[in-house]
Amino acid sequence: MAGSDEESLDDLPPSAKLVFKVLEYNGPLTQKGIVEESMLSARTVRYALERLEGIGIVDEDVYFADARQNLYQLNETADEFKSGDEADAEACAAE
Repeated sequence: MAGSDEESLDDLPPSAKLVFKVLEYNGPLTQKGIVEESMLSARTVRYALERLEGIGIVDEDVYFADARQNLYQLNETADEFKSGDEADAEACAAE
């Protein structure tokens, strides 16, 4: 499923947008945590994470508490997509 070079969050399916919001509000989570918070199926979450990683706004790291799982979190590129109030609060905290 190759996307265009210009694909953005607006072009993604609703499930990917929901996973983005879950990560935005809850911070780093495993796939299992995202499934529990979003109430989406595991397969849908995997696909959504692939799409989000494809446009470069989600990073995948090792989950040290259980190395069989990965930890997913939004990266700096995702800041431009965050809701206004939270992005403003983070900008103020950085100053």
